[in-house]
Amino acid sequence: MSHHNVEIVLRLVMALLAGACIGYERSYHGRPAGFRTHTLVCTASSLLMLVTVYDDHWMNMTTEFIRLDPTRMAQGIMTGIGFLGAGVIIKEGMSVRGLTTAASIWMTSAIGILAGIGFYFPLAIAVFMTLGVLASFRWIERKMPAQIFYQFDVYFARNASMNEYELRKLIERNGFSVANFAYQMERKDRIRRHSMILRTLDRDNASRLYNFLEGDESVLKFRIIPTGDK
Repeated sequence: MSHHNVEIVLRLVMALLAGACIGYERSYHGRPAGFRTHTLVCTASSLLMLVTVYDDHWMNMTTEFIRLDPTRMAQGIMTGIGFLGAGVIIKEGMSVRGLTTAASIWMTSAIGILAGIGFYFPLAIAVFMTLGVLASFRWIERKMPAQIFYQFDVYFARNASMNEYELRKLIERNGFSVANFAYQMERKDRIRRHSMILRTLDRDNASRLYNFLEGDESVLKFRIIPTGDK
């Protein structure tokens, strides 16, 4: 096997391993675009870059008037990856899921490009940093003080004693503030519905509010859904 073939195999293997490392982290956390997806994205990006890096292997025309620009291939790869990344982003009500996975796919593609051109040192640093962001930053993000938003819907019978003022006070006593408040009346079932966005600094407030509403007989139905990326 020639030196060039050994180098090509090495670059593809490095891309495969890098993509597999990042993909495993996504699979471990139950994301649909995980181990195999990231591995294939990284390897494909490396493979496409090899087309331009080793253009002398497949271009027989040797003339000074022909110039291949490897950065054009990199631009095309990153553009194409945008469609794949968009496919893993899902909007569920007020929540948006898949943004982190889409970003990891984009990063994996860039790492594949590094493997394709043989930049092993920045490749290793990029894999280490990506895994650090996906794993360690998850813990840091949970420790950082930040507002947490929930979509809250609650249903009462039309003649229930709890009015808007009492509902707002109940929410505030459980550590939430109301970002907005909506009203809805279903005359057919004689049900009064209130929808709102709640915000708090403590995730435990959601369980406390749930336990309180569960024991309130005037509440027919309710749901508390966290918003944001997952």
